[in-house]
Amino acid sequence: MPLDQLQKTIHNPVIPYTGTILSGLLPGELVVIQGSVPDDSDRFQVDFQCGSSTKPRADVAFHFNPRFKKSGSIICNTLEKERWGWEEITYEMPFQKGKPFKIVFMVLKDKFQVSVNEKHLLLYNHRVNLERIDTLGIYGKVQIQTIAFVSNNGVVPDGSQLVVPYIARLNSALRPGQTVVIKGEVNKNPNSFAVNLKPSDSKDIALHLNPRMKTKVFVRNSYLCDSWGEEEKDVTNFPFSPGMYFELLIFCDVHQYKVAINGVHILEYKHRFKQLEKISVLEVTGDIQLLDVRSL
Repeated sequence: MPLDQLQKTIHNPVIPYTGTILSGLLPGELVVIQGSVPDDSDRFQVDFQCGSSTKPRADVAFHFNPRFKKSGSIICNTLEKERWGWEEITYEMPFQKGKPFKIVFMVLKDKFQVSVNEKHLLLYNHRVNLERIDTLGIYGKVQIQTIAFVSNNGVVPDGSQLVVPYIARLNSALRPGQTVVIKGEVNKNPNSFAVNLKPSDSKDIALHLNPRMKTKVFVRNSYLCDSWGEEEKDVTNFPFSPGMYFELLIFCDVHQYKVAINGVHILEYKHRFKQLEKISVLEVTGDIQLLDVRSL
């Protein structure tokens, strides 16, 4: 997701921090927090609150709480009427003492989606109406450099789905400088999905993107003259997880495709099918809900 429309940025807040979210939170918006974990930290928390009252304590719609004892864990929960609900515990620990971090909270219609250091971490389904959240609280042993509220101008899909398998013509034949945008949500128990860019006059596949969730392998290939070529698989971090929302961008450059997921560059793939002007068909198959497709 492009991080280009900063709504408001807070610099070097004093912790504990409690601040009003002036326009509330809408689906499609991001809250981006950059900071570092002190060497002596035992825990910190980010709370999306319904008000700022301390007595009685305001409801907390989403409590995000990294704890560093033993091997570390992240506790997520909701506080209503001064009572905690059931804990959702993540044992993957992306935070390290003495190291900087960047947390991106993506607000979706039915959940929060959290990434840390440009890697997907967890999902947290809303237990409290999103409209009630009006305050952000940050507490514990943590240093914060910036808190940024990023508006997406309501560009997030409305939840309506396109039928998969999906096949359609692009607005125009592919050319350098063009971007294909695919928005979707990975199924909860996925095997794989595929995105194909194809010419309309043959069986060739110019670009085959095939993330395989069971094995966490991201295959890229081309099918030319009735034969698959050599697979490319290398990625630093596998970018997909069950249930996650994604925006996949394919940018066509002169010599290669560049692929980004949720605003993070993932890979390049050199053109093997060189007649770009013949590529006019997009195909999407597999274990996703397809929400939006467009070429820019």
